[in-house]
Parts: sequence; structure tokens; C-alpha cells
Amino acid sequence: MKLLPVDPERLREQFPHLTADDLEAYVAVTRKVLADPGAKGRVMRGIMEAATAGRDKEAAGDSPSPDEALALRYLRAVEKMQAPVARRRG
Repeated sequence: MKLLPVDPERLREQFPHLTADDLEAYVAVTRKVLADPGAKGRVMRGIMEAATAGRDKEAAGDSPSPDEALALRYLRAVEKMQAPVARRRG
């Protein structure tokens, strides 16, 4: 298994508002994406589709599946990491 592109501890230092749950989701999804280099795009597309489905289910008052919940946790973690960049640009 390849190493993660960014060490979770470095992320924790750079983004202190990330929770342990955020970092756990980042690690799990990133490892899944990197597991098959030839399928990275397809895997990431599936994760984003699962996150969207999970978010839609939550908005409707339903529970996402375990895969959707993990994908949604990952998406929320990435959004937290992008928020400071978006604020600086705006």
C-alpha cells in the first residue's frame, strides 16, 4: 500500500479544526482511492456519488448506508480543508 499523499498529523497541524473522525475518513477513503492506481478516477467518482447520495438521504431524514456515510464524512473533511482557501480568494 502506498503512503498517504499528506500525513494526517500534518493535516491536523495545518487544519486544527479537523476532528479525529474527519482524519479517519480522510485516511480510509484516500487508501481506497490509492489501492488501484489505474482506477483512481472511477473510485473517486464513486465516492463523490456516494457522498452526494448520503447528503441527499440525510436531508430527507433518512440514514445513509455505511459506504455513503464514510464518503460523506470524507467530503465534509475535504470541505473543512478547502474552506480557508475559499475565504482567502473571496
